[in-house]
Amino acid sequence: MITWKKLSQEERQERIEKALLENVNFAHDASLGYPASKLDTKVFYSDAPFLKDAPTLKTYVANPNHIGCHTIGSSEKAFSGTQEIEREVLKVLAEDIFKAETGSYDGYIAPGGTEANIQAIWMYRNLFLHDYKALVSEIAIIASEDTHYSIPKAANLLLLDRISVPVDFETRKIITSELEKLIADAKQIGKKYFIVVSNMGTTMFGAVDDPEDYITVLEKHQLNYKLHIDAAYGGFVYPFSNKKSTINFSHPQISSITIDAHKMLQAPYGTGVFICRKGLIENVLTKEAEYVEGMDLTLCGSRSGSNAVAVWMILFTYGPFGWFEKISVLQMRTQWLCEQLDALHIRYFREPNMNIVTIQSQYISKNLEEKYDLVPQKHDESNKWYKIVIMDHVEVDHLSTFIVDLKKNLHVKS
Repeated sequence: MITWKKLSQEERQERIEKALLENVNFAHDASLGYPASKLDTKVFYSDAPFLKDAPTLKTYVANPNHIGCHTIGSSEKAFSGTQEIEREVLKVLAEDIFKAETGSYDGYIAPGGTEANIQAIWMYRNLFLHDYKALVSEIAIIASEDTHYSIPKAANLLLLDRISVPVDFETRKIITSELEKLIADAKQIGKKYFIVVSNMGTTMFGAVDDPEDYITVLEKHQLNYKLHIDAAYGGFVYPFSNKKSTINFSHPQISSITIDAHKMLQAPYGTGVFICRKGLIENVLTKEAEYVEGMDLTLCGSRSGSNAVAVWMILFTYGPFGWFEKISVLQMRTQWLCEQLDALHIRYFREPNMNIVTIQSQYISKNLEEKYDLVPQKHDESNKWYKIVIMDHVEVDHLSTFIVDLKKNLHVKS
């Protein structure tokens, strides 16, 4: 670990105070040109005594705008202090967790994983258009059928065809023979450039794709491709539970990664992360944003700096060893649940290094679904699965109660 360490409450508070002092202070500074201010004091009391001991809330009231991308070129100088906090977050995520070389990446704290995924696909589409003189009709997105809905959303927005690869019902692994056939068929109809989305923890199953499945077939057919990892769910779990993982920037074919801080990291909603290798993000430069200091390289434009501070606070409260311990506890709870399900001969799916257990629907009654807020794969009669996510608040006591009710339900059915 290079940057990431555990800091005391005093150290964290001092660091955020320093960052806010380096930002414009709308309460005191004569800042005439910005269409922005601190939060309205008639609604949000900026002098509340508790704010001095609550750095994230204090940042929220100060209302810094992190428009642009702060890993490349210049940025709006009015918010330089909290922009540096965002760079520290990206350094931890890119270098310490996802094994990027120092300074070899760009990225930003996005309003969520959906935007981060769209940002990646937009970036690669433009790369193929600009550098390869591709036609839009020659570019395709390829991902598994379990992939997050942000990918078909991106296909719709960017006018790209999407290839959905079937997965095995039991293992949720990509069916490589089908992948081979789909790519051969796409090649036959003129597809030459592929944007690959490989999952590190699918939303419903927590399944982790093997990027080599895609790489092997695409290189066999001598096709151009870019590989994006959607680690929106698994990014704060899988690298800690599977120390042997190579799904990171040490893999030369992986060019970008999405992570969601508002899932496992428990940051406020609207906090995703996009990271890519250097030399790529320039493909989405909006040249017309001339009044913005630096380059507008993001989909959203203006975004809250308080989200970056929230992520920084969480990371530096735990440190790498504290976070590993937290994930290890969740893994043990997940394993306990799986052992109970095995004893009952219930069929389920669990990626061994993830904290999602997805149970086949024939074992789950409507009462169980409603009592425990189980999430179905589909909200209709064709549903085949229900998932349980072992988050921080889900303790063995909760799981034990669920198992007792599940046994009763099985007894009634039998």
